Amino acid sequence: MAGGFRPVDRTGLAGYLADRLTDRPGRLRVLLDGPPPAGPLPLARAVAELLRARGRDALAVDADDFLRPASLRLERGRTDTGMFLDGWLDEPALRREVLGPGGPDGSGRVLPRLRDRVRDRAFRAEPVPLADGGVVLLAGGRLLGRGLPAELTVHLRMGRAALERRLGPDDAWTAPAYARYDAEGDPGGQADVLVMADHPDRPALRDA
Repeated sequence: MAGGFRPVDRTGLAGYLADRLTDRPGRLRVLLDGPPPAGPLPLARAVAELLRARGRDALAVDADDFLRPASLRLERGRTDTGMFLDGWLDEPALRREVLGPGGPDGSGRVLPRLRDRVRDRAFRAEPVPLADGGVVLLAGGRLLGRGLPAELTVHLRMGRAALERRLGPDDAWTAPAYARYDAEGDPGGQADVLVMADHPDRPALRDA
């Protein structure tokens, strides 16, 4: 395929990522970045399942379970694109509770979720122990370009037209924000693995 991309299906993509992680030593952190219609969280769960089947501890974490309280993230209104890009994710909590303990020198005690965004209250969650060779896969949108520590980064790119077709009515306002994120942050250029996901069931990947 032109541009160094090759077509895969979702199963093949999950298998490819699991292959890249299976034999790497130590505890690993993976960022799977992309808008919800591109399916970063289902992909993270599929990779985690494959890794566990191969005997390697793995945990998929939803970045949307680490949002700031509504009083902070919505202080400029529910549909402010600037806040959506830069003010929704609780980065200190992600570092402290997920990526720090999930890293090579961390404690291995990873908090699986922090806040229920619908009820806007903290979850009653306990840290999950991750083995020395375990893998934590953090999935969500707008993760790259923040300096979040990771041993592997993946960006699922979906063009604006495809995104607008697939976003639900309540989330249609986020399409311009994701377009700005792609244009200004260049997440595809930063990622170790770039996946074209306009057709999520028929992606194409390019790896570094």
